[in-house]
Amino acid sequence: MTAPTLLPVLSALADETRWSILTALGEGDASASALAGRLPVSRQAIAKHLSVLQEVGLVEPVRVGREVRFRVIGAELSSTATALDAIGREWDRRLAAIKQIAEGL
Repeated sequence: MTAPTLLPVLSALADETRWSILTALGEGDASASALAGRLPVSRQAIAKHLSVLQEVGLVEPVRVGREVRFRVIGAELSSTATALDAIGREWDRRLAAIKQIAEGL
């Protein structure tokens, strides 16, 4: 995952309500109404947040009878985690190089 594709995902995750929604969906698929019953946010606000999460590929709607439930797309979360891990490894490498230079002075 490159920075241009990572930034919208991180932006979506930076919102506390969207993070709470994603966490709740991690426990199982749920409709916007069910999420509104669990979180201190209106159903309309939940729907807007779900739309943002869907736009960046973190959740997808699944029709179950008349109800639309949302589920987390694990592959996108894994891809995001892998990208962040690569960034962390690169920083560790750079810091180790700086430490080595500093200790050599």
